Amino acid sequence: METEIKISAQTVKQLRERTGAPWADCKAALTESKGDLDGAEVVLRKKGLAAAQKRAGRTTLEGLVGFYIHAGAKIGVLVELNCESDFVARTAEFQQLSHDIAMHIAASDPRFIRKEEVTPEILEKEKEIYRAQALASGKPEKVLDRIVQGKMEKFYEEVCLLEQHFIKDPGQTVNQVIASSIGKLGENISVQRFVRFKVGDSAERTSKSS
Repeated sequence: METEIKISAQTVKQLRERTGAPWADCKAALTESKGDLDGAEVVLRKKGLAAAQKRAGRTTLEGLVGFYIHAGAKIGVLVELNCESDFVARTAEFQQLSHDIAMHIAASDPRFIRKEEVTPEILEKEKEIYRAQALASGKPEKVLDRIVQGKMEKFYEEVCLLEQHFIKDPGQTVNQVIASSIGKLGENISVQRFVRFKVGDSAERTSKSS
């Protein structure tokens, strides 16, 4: 017979502070992970992703414009973050999420919001470069496609906001951070557009969801 793991209130509190998830969800995740905090956090992330997938088709017409001005006021970002209701848009967590995403954009300088926005012309150009590099290094023809595919995944991580590793928690992508908030707030959340200004750079970075 399997011994029941007792989860202390202090452990539940620790997990809540780390994830922001509701008390009952934290306790259930800790029970599932047999009291392991890191394991429980993984459980909550997976549930957040599942919840995000269920809500992905819902319309997001409410939201707010978040902003971030970097120290020294040389870089500034505006980002439109959408949700389903004005109620959620006014919550502290949603407002913090918009600020954190704006800060991430300031630091990581993405070119697109998601993979699907990368134009075919850019994709083909990148693939040609990676293929030429692999050939020049002496890689055999039969492994070129696999090498190019791996390079393209890295390319997406560098230029697409949702694929980038979150500046405040590199263990998660921005998409996973948003998915976690969807699970907590119970509404679909999406990044609609952003603009990044940098002093001295006349071509500011802009991206809008199509």
